[in-house]
Amino acid sequence: MLSNCFALQFLKIYTCLLLLFGIGAWNLTKKKNWLLIDDIMIYTVTLNPSLDYIVGIKNFVAGSLNRSESEKITAGGKGINVSIVLHNLGMESTALGFTAGFTGRQIESILRRDGIKTDFINVEQGLSRINVKILHNESGMGETEINGSGPVISKDDIAMLFQKFGSIDSGSTVVLAGSVPSSLPKNFYVQVMDSLKTKNIKFIVDASGELLKTALPYHPFLVKPNLSELEEIFEVKINSMQDAFGYAKKLLGLGAQNALVSLGKDGAILAASDGCNYYAKAPSGKPVNTVGSGDSMVAGFIAGYESSRSFKCALERGVCSGSAAAFSSSLASKDDVELLLKKIPGTVEYRGGEMPFGEKDFGSALDGVTL
Repeated sequence: MLSNCFALQFLKIYTCLLLLFGIGAWNLTKKKNWLLIDDIMIYTVTLNPSLDYIVGIKNFVAGSLNRSESEKITAGGKGINVSIVLHNLGMESTALGFTAGFTGRQIESILRRDGIKTDFINVEQGLSRINVKILHNESGMGETEINGSGPVISKDDIAMLFQKFGSIDSGSTVVLAGSVPSSLPKNFYVQVMDSLKTKNIKFIVDASGELLKTALPYHPFLVKPNLSELEEIFEVKINSMQDAFGYAKKLLGLGAQNALVSLGKDGAILAASDGCNYYAKAPSGKPVNTVGSGDSMVAGFIAGYESSRSFKCALERGVCSGSAAAFSSSLASKDDVELLLKKIPGTVEYRGGEMPFGEKDFGSALDGVTL
């Protein structure tokens, strides 16, 4: 009888231990997955945000009265666009930068309404700019943009923004996107990266020209020029995939850890820090509005990489996010991206040696290549 009681008590204790350790392991797995997405601190920097007034005009005629067929007002700016698409894809970020006046208040109101966390510096002089974007693809002319100038940013405003940079935790991701306003130093991105150099920040730089080149010595995790911007940096004309990869890898030689080069309708290439080169062909679709497609690509790449630690997955999600934006009248949504991921033609990956597509033009780069 005593042995039976002992056995029963042992069985109860054993069962409790199993439940305890089982729940603990489940919580650990859950927390591990949670850390991959929710605990990643991402900050986007938009130095000159805008209210984007987007109008659709079927038969646009310059110098004449035109009546719009569609109208939309959104918060704009490259960093802001990245924050919006990250939110759409299930990753949160904090949008930093400068706003001013009633237009600035409206920008922040729109972002808060859409669930985007903001921490802007409110500037006293001037107004946040209004950018007008006229969509008239059916007239054969594409898109016309008229961009405002933005507010005057003082030294005190700059100091307050750097105070916010100082509170960024080590290991965070910081996206520096777009041009620098004339009222800021031309080397502003360098100043930001230098101020955070001891914090192991993962910088992502989506800029062009000298702004990009001067950032390279700080070893940004990712740079994302488009093809024309890559040509501008090296003062060359790029006509083949072989050349595009060659100049992308030169960016790595100058300091970048990874170089993502968007090729428009032909997809994108990635020269990666793992020693591999990747090319993802874009899914097919009808372009509607290419505004923000590059920013969507950056956000898709971040979301893809942080959730998988795979450059291949990151590139594919980036390309599909850029395409999703181009194929719609708004920025990429999660549903559209997931749909396009099922339709993406494929990704070529190779390490060293001859490229599988040699000197082919971009449009035929995947002809005869097994995906």
